[in-house]
Amino acid sequence: MDELLKYLESIHAMSDGLKEHLAVTLKEKRLLRKDYLLRAGQASRQIYFISRGLLRCFYIKEDQEVSSWFMKEGDVIVSVESFFGQKPSYESIVALEDCLLYYITYDELQYIYRHFPEFNFIGRALLEKYYTLSEQRLYSLRMQRSQERYEYLLKHHPDLVLRVPMKHLASYLGITEETLSRIRSKLN
Repeated sequence: MDELLKYLESIHAMSDGLKEHLAVTLKEKRLLRKDYLLRAGQASRQIYFISRGLLRCFYIKEDQEVSSWFMKEGDVIVSVESFFGQKPSYESIVALEDCLLYYITYDELQYIYRHFPEFNFIGRALLEKYYTLSEQRLYSLRMQRSQERYEYLLKHHPDLVLRVPMKHLASYLGITEETLSRIRSKLN
């Protein structure tokens, strides 16, 4: 939990009251590889910080799993539309590795925003970070060729290439496993 508090503090200074509140409010969750954090159809009631491990967000399209995100140590993970709208999720979140997570509920987050104004700065900074990442992903899918998408992933997230199974990487890049295999052999 200390790494989460340090991370939040690096975004914006927190009052002692906020630190104490988080220390008693944050809960720990452990997942084993292949455990689901969220299944499609369930409402996302918690927002998580990943202390250790790797998770994959995906949805089903035409009976195929499509990977939309990979989140790892130091990331915040949530089904955005489900969590903020408090409605059923269209996506699932599953552990690709054993994970250690810290979380708070939607209601606890709202309480923190109301009672600890400095946390609004932290929330805004996190929102900006993940919105920017989302926009970069959309740009990549719309504007880059498959090889360029893979090269971007290699340059900016090389650890994912090593940690994520090829079939999930291919669906994330919007290509088949065969195409990914050809791109990889061409670049090697």
